[in-house]
Order: sequence, then C-alpha cells, then structure tokens
Amino acid sequence: MASTKREKELARQRAERKSARRTAAATRRKQRNAVLASVAAVVLVVAAAVGVGLAVTGDDDDTAVAAPAASESAAPEVSDAPASPTPSQAPSTEPSASPAAGTCTYEPTAEPAAKQAPVPPTTDVEDEQVLTATLATSQGEIAFEMDSAAAPCAVNSLRTLASVGYFDDTPCHRLTTQGISVLQCGDPTGTGSGGPGYQFADENLEGATYPRGTVAMANAGPGTNGSQFFLVYADTQLPPAYTPFGTITSGLEVLEKVAEAGSDGSNGAGDGAPNLPVQIQTLRVTAPAA
Repeated sequence: MASTKREKELARQRAERKSARRTAAATRRKQRNAVLASVAAVVLVVAAAVGVGLAVTGDDDDTAVAAPAASESAAPEVSDAPASPTPSQAPSTEPSASPAAGTCTYEPTAEPAAKQAPVPPTTDVEDEQVLTATLATSQGEIAFEMDSAAAPCAVNSLRTLASVGYFDDTPCHRLTTQGISVLQCGDPTGTGSGGPGYQFADENLEGATYPRGTVAMANAGPGTNGSQFFLVYADTQLPPAYTPFGTITSGLEVLEKVAEAGSDGSNGAGDGAPNLPVQIQTLRVTAPAA
C-alpha cells in the first residue's frame, strides 16, 4: 500500500515538474517573440526613414531611395528615388490597381511637366524584351538592362521619355552616402520635385531588394512613379516600396567615384547634391538585335 502511495506521489511530482517546464518554455517563447517584434519594428522604422530619404519633393515624381531625399519618390525614399524630401503634395494613400497585361495607366498630376514630354503608350506595351539604357554623363558612361517583363510600365515610361530627349542635359540631383547608397536622377529641374506631368502604379515589389547595381523608381508614396529614378552603388536596405526595373551592367566605377567625393549635405548628413556634379548628357534605350 505504501509503495502504491509512493508511486502516485512520484507520478504527481513528475507531472507538476513537466507542467512547470512547459509553462516556463511558453513564457520564454513569448518573451523572445516580444523582443523579436520590437527589433523588427525598429528595423522597419529605420528602413522607412531611409526610404523616405528617397522620396521626391514635387509631383508624383517625389521618390526616395534608400534613404536619400528624393525629388519624386526614390531607392529609400528616393525622390522618384533616394534620401527623402517632403513632397509638395500629399501622395496617394493607395496604389493604383494593377493594369491588365500589355496595358499601363498614366494619370495626370497636379504639377505640370518639368520638361515637355508625351504620355507613354497605354496599350500594346512591350512586356517581354530586355532593353539596354545607356547614360552618357559628365563623369563617364553607365549602362543598365531593363526587364520589361518585370516592370513593363516603368520601362515603357523611361523608354518613351528617353526617345524625346527628356533626360538629356539634366542633373543627377541627389547622392546619399549614409543609410542608403544611391544616386538619384531624372528631374530636369534638379530640385527633386520635377516630373513628367503623369504618374503610374508600382510594379515588381513582391520580395524586392536593392543590392549594388539596382536601378529603381523614386516616388512620393504608393502609385506616384514619374521620371525620377535611382542607381544603387552599394548594397542598400530599403523597404520594398520602390519599383526595381533595371540592373547596371557597366559603369559602377563611375558611381563609386561620385560617391567617394561625397555630397554637400544640403538635405542632411550624407544626403544632398553630389560634390562631383553628374550631368546626364544623353540617355538612350536600345532593343536587342533581332
């Protein structure tokens, strides 16, 4: 009898210890998850702040890029791409609906075009080719490939603007060297607030990252892409909020030279006009030979 009681008591104690271990483990998991959530929140806040640096300060071209202040939108906020300047008008709160395959929607903006430009075609939009864009600048040539399958409306827009010389003789107005590493271009006014007079929806954002060599649209919020874009010269952490549409194939040394000279800090530490001025002489887009 005594033996049976003893066995029951031992079983009860084992059950209590097991229950206590489970409770302790659950508590540790909750604490760990809380810490991870806090860290994630901090990371998101920092990333968002950097992204704002890429926002554009004008029409829907206020883009930011990996935290440079952008004139349109921008890589973090990249005005149309980098360190983010405050847009002059409130950006859209919701992105435009995804267009049907082969079509794009370009909506007029409140601000007029910074330089005369046609609205890109909205139907029969190329969405299969890889096109090559060549930037001839005052500091050297930069070339990048654009994937029309991944971002057809962005590629369609840049190709159309390039065909009429929209980017010719315009400055790359913003360089960020802290937080994010981008050179932002595409605003003929050089202020970060100029655009083509239209805006369009974001593309290719699912799982978007911004490693060295990325070319992405700057913006002032969801669905506010215009003409500003940014070139990433070093791996940059940004939220997936800037349409990546190209990859640099040559000329990264040009960007690195410009980055090494730094910025004037006019938008904040490590964010402003490049000390080594970059003037786009021409931007031309070519299709692969048939």
